[in-house]
Amino acid sequence: MARRKGKSQRRIKDWHQRYHAEEDFEPTEATRQKVTRREVKLPPRELSVGAEGLDDLPRMQGMVTGQFPGGAVVRIGEDELLCGIAGTFRAPEGSSVLAVGDLVSVAVTRPQHLDGRKEIDKDRSDGVILERQPRRTVLCRPQPRSGKRRGEYDTDVFEKVIAVNMDALLIVASTRQPPLRVGLIDRFLIIADRCELAPLLVINKTDLSPPAPRILEDFGSVGVEAILCSAVTGNGLRKLTKCLAGKRSVMVGASGVGKSTLINAIVPGADAATREVRMKDERGRHTTSSAVIYDLPGGGMVVDTPGLRELGIHLDPAELPWYFPEFEALAGECKFRDCAHTHEPDCAVLSALERGEILPRRYQSYLNILDTLGENAG
Repeated sequence: MARRKGKSQRRIKDWHQRYHAEEDFEPTEATRQKVTRREVKLPPRELSVGAEGLDDLPRMQGMVTGQFPGGAVVRIGEDELLCGIAGTFRAPEGSSVLAVGDLVSVAVTRPQHLDGRKEIDKDRSDGVILERQPRRTVLCRPQPRSGKRRGEYDTDVFEKVIAVNMDALLIVASTRQPPLRVGLIDRFLIIADRCELAPLLVINKTDLSPPAPRILEDFGSVGVEAILCSAVTGNGLRKLTKCLAGKRSVMVGASGVGKSTLINAIVPGADAATREVRMKDERGRHTTSSAVIYDLPGGGMVVDTPGLRELGIHLDPAELPWYFPEFEALAGECKFRDCAHTHEPDCAVLSALERGEILPRRYQSYLNILDTLGENAG
């Protein structure tokens, strides 16, 4: 306000000086009429379009590669189109509207955009999303219903979709900076099982310290093979690239394990942002703020997701043993059908634990997750 104070008085004084000096000048009204209309970029929500006139537009199939309020970026061939959402668009009940990986039908409003030009004109929409196809797989995470747009006492949990139509869950961990967290890996394995994604465990930063052989044996006993690699030295990257070729993989892991560094190592020109781990507590810093798609040179793609320090699992406590294969095989031998495998008599799981047939570390991880589910239920 201080800069604008007295501006009108200075303008009047200047006008009087010019008038008395008999200078040529045009009235203010005439000057305003000659000012060119200022071009204003439409906010994303203004890209939402109704159904009028869409029947005559060419329709094409594409994949959602990014989102913004009221629309999405859709890849059709090698082009990226900025698309609004038709007023007649209806998402299936109980699911999010759009997510990265969705296959959608688009009415192209500017066919001339599909001429090999790569840039996106943010002033106008290139198409309108009419519908999306059913999702083959869905990766989501639970979030508490909170915030000013919801009730103060509404504690229900809803699931935020991260990516859809993926084939594999690429679980990235590190041996140091931050240290290996086997409990978090167990949680990711449950998520992969629930979402029907093939788990692929990658242990990065082996140049700092190799993982303990016992850890590899533990995961191998439940059918999970780990790929050891280093984005710094390049060790193991060829094997990793071969495993990812031709697949749609979504990458998850705690912050700081080197997900973005791995992307830069296996995808030429990716230029994913990276940051150093905080040495104070060896925790990672978030660099990826939303899901980003990277195309692999040999075919397939990797979706990088925001780093997770903690991962919530939303399921019934009675369902948890289903996601521990070594428990599921013994559950039918327990005395009680609803056995929680914690204290019940004649529990086949506890008996196998005493005989050394179930790894104590895996059983402790089961108890930790079970306690978390009990707190969420309460």
